[in-house]
Amino acid sequence: MEIARDVIDKFPDLALIETTMPVIALQSSPALEEFKAQLCAEIRNSYSIETVKDAPVFRAYRDFFWSIGIDPTKTRPAAEALIRRILQGKELPRINTVVDAYNLASAKSHISVAAFDTLKLKGTLRLRFAKPGEKFIGIGMQTPILLDGNEPVIEDSGAPEPIAVYPYRDSDSTKITESTREAVFIMCGAPGIALKSLEKAKAFVSEYVGEFCKK
Repeated sequence: MEIARDVIDKFPDLALIETTMPVIALQSSPALEEFKAQLCAEIRNSYSIETVKDAPVFRAYRDFFWSIGIDPTKTRPAAEALIRRILQGKELPRINTVVDAYNLASAKSHISVAAFDTLKLKGTLRLRFAKPGEKFIGIGMQTPILLDGNEPVIEDSGAPEPIAVYPYRDSDSTKITESTREAVFIMCGAPGIALKSLEKAKAFVSEYVGEFCKK
């Protein structure tokens, strides 16, 4: 995926990687639910609600969020939000096996993962800054929000609106559903996050989606 020059100029060490995979998205999977319980137990044994914010990757995301005008105490980095939910004893959202699998990969790796149904994409993907007043409708949103121009967004060159506000909210129009048969996953980096961390997240996505979202 291309990164626009002005994004590179402002965040020269920001990196991201992607992978595309065939998938079968089921409503649920007993095997995935069993694995989810195991991973949640592992996370509860590894973190506390007081210290999770100090994980180096989460600190990097938080610094990045502040730099783009997002308050990370209100809109938390995706993986941190998942881990906090686990530590609070709450169930993780159950969407479908593909979404649930890459959410687990995100929680395991600490890396935010975006995902899009490839059949819903119309062109090439590029990370750029939003245009002031540009509209965006995220997953679960009833009405669009207006972007102020400071936010990095992922655009689909053939679509009229961004398909993600990077790196924390994907568009409703390209989300993964039970009809999805191929998906592109973006491991979303931020300044201070090493490429090897993104590669590790990609490996977890490939492993979990490959294991639980196939025929």
